[in-house]
Amino acid sequence: MVEILSNPFFQRALAAAAFIGFANGWFSGFVILRRSALSVSALSHTMLPGIALAILVTGALTQWNAFAGALFAALLVGLGSVAVARGNRIEQGTALAVLYTASFAAGVAILPLLKTRRQLEDWLFGNILAVGNNDLAISFVSGALVLLTTSLLMRPILLTLFEPHVAAAQGVPVRFIHYFLSGLLVLSLVSSLQAVGCVLSVGLLVAPAATVSLMTDRTSALFWGGGLIGAVGSAAAVMISAKWGISPGPAIVMLLGLLFVAAYLFSPRYGLVFRKRH
Repeated sequence: MVEILSNPFFQRALAAAAFIGFANGWFSGFVILRRSALSVSALSHTMLPGIALAILVTGALTQWNAFAGALFAALLVGLGSVAVARGNRIEQGTALAVLYTASFAAGVAILPLLKTRRQLEDWLFGNILAVGNNDLAISFVSGALVLLTTSLLMRPILLTLFEPHVAAAQGVPVRFIHYFLSGLLVLSLVSSLQAVGCVLSVGLLVAPAATVSLMTDRTSALFWGGGLIGAVGSAAAVMISAKWGISPGPAIVMLLGLLFVAAYLFSPRYGLVFRKRH
């Protein structure tokens, strides 16, 4: 293990896992409060057609065009669903389902036209051990933007989530807040691409805060606790994956899932074992 820790590639992977885990774990608090886990799942799959389209247009698969393609597709579908739902005729979940499946079908149609299909596996399931300086820069800038903006706007965001009518009466731009959160959700998803990929990124944006919610009712704990669980769990999973020879991306999501199950069973406040004893 000492030899592995001295490897610069592994050191970069640990740094990326810890930072991405914290940023996504922090934002998972908003996902839990908005009850939008299914939306996260849909948007995570939307990134694939965006990456496929970027490859088709540029003829190559790089960190930057994969990031740009995934960001474009997820923003188009995510913000598009919010815009369609403004008319009160169609719910956002319905609009998201239609737009997400249509975009995913387009991605599936594009895949046979690509010459880099095998390289897409790293973007589907993640390969954090291959993280380079560009990936670190993307993850750091994206994560820092999410952490900074949500911290500065925490009060109007929470007021919008819990009491939208009161928020509107107090002059909070409720519609903007909804678009803003959807945009940050997409940014958080895209920042975790290299760590866990399109398919598994939903785990990092749901499991940390969901685990905390089983242990406490404090809203602030969802964010700080989610960030801590995301960071420690992701870094620990990378080390476990190196020791046992399994893929880091699935290892991160599996470990976070185990922590969630452990909280469900043994939480002193809401755990299944505790409830049966009382």
